[in-house]
Amino acid sequence: MTLSVALHHALPGLTLDVAFDAPAGVTSLFGRSGAGKTSVVNAVAGLLRPDRARIVLEGEVLADTGRGIWLPAHKRRIGYVFQEGRLFPHLDVRRNLVYGLRVTGRAVDDKAFARVVEMLGIGALLARRPGALSGGEKQRVAIGRALLAAPRMLLLDEPLAALDEGRKAEILPYLERIRDEAGVPMLHVSHAAAEVARLATTVVVLEAGRVLRAGPTAAVLSDPALTPTGPRAVGALLIARVVAHHDDGLSELDAGGVRLFLPRVASAPGAELRVRIAAHDVILSLGPPEGLSALNSLPGTVAEIHIGDGPGAIVAVETAAGRVLSRVTRRSVARLGLAPGIACHAILKTVSIAAEDVGVQAGPVRAG
Repeated sequence: MTLSVALHHALPGLTLDVAFDAPAGVTSLFGRSGAGKTSVVNAVAGLLRPDRARIVLEGEVLADTGRGIWLPAHKRRIGYVFQEGRLFPHLDVRRNLVYGLRVTGRAVDDKAFARVVEMLGIGALLARRPGALSGGEKQRVAIGRALLAAPRMLLLDEPLAALDEGRKAEILPYLERIRDEAGVPMLHVSHAAAEVARLATTVVVLEAGRVLRAGPTAAVLSDPALTPTGPRAVGALLIARVVAHHDDGLSELDAGGVRLFLPRVASAPGAELRVRIAAHDVILSLGPPEGLSALNSLPGTVAEIHIGDGPGAIVAVETAAGRVLSRVTRRSVARLGLAPGIACHAILKTVSIAAEDVGVQAGPVRAG
């Protein structure tokens, strides 16, 4: 399942000029608010008709303005989950879930219904009305409603933006499970680096209506020159395997042969995890650290340095665990004599790795 998008559209204060391909899995449109992400998703859904566009899903042309083709939204078989759940307040959860099927006249597939309910953990909510649900529960129901319509693709426009941190932590594991088990490709919109790092298999970075970079998540997020939502959002993505859980509340992971200690994670030994390492949490040392409280030290070699407009710099360090980014001052770069090829150690405090920065590694992509 692939999606190919090429569109040009003039909006108030912004001109979209975007082209990218989204392979199977989760493709995240990542960038600041106002970059044009939602407009792109609306064009894919058929809710925005661009000045010029060619959109192809699974070989079917949904839009080709040059040939006068424009498939209406209701014929595209695309599920859309908005920032707010947009559930019908007078219907209980069960009837909200099957509403799309009722409208199209299709019968409810009991097996599919049970699978979606179990996947999203909403079995206990079926008799409730939306007014009795938390924000995270509403979003899970909205996702379930979209999945039960048997879409060829699922669009998620900032699905966590309206939720507090607790509700975000509640729903992220369900989104990971959909990614790995539902077999439905997703086009996901976010300006949150941690969310993108956990969910995406492909990232398309948008800025001012244009594509800055697109590619596999780890490669895009570890680009030191890329700060689409500001320097504090910069960070790299490591893949690590859980080795053991210790009595002092720490979990031990193996990342390419390098030992990492994190606050205890819920996954069992052997599980593969994604670990986002924020650049501002990494300090650099020319030699092995001594007399420090930090437990994580990754030896490596400076790969490249991106000097910002202000006093800061982003240093990319290649380690056996993967590429790690460190946000330091330009003065520190000069004082340490950092340059490509210089050996150093990337040092990370265990407690600086937040729970939202640790997710389940994407499994093999299933065909849609």
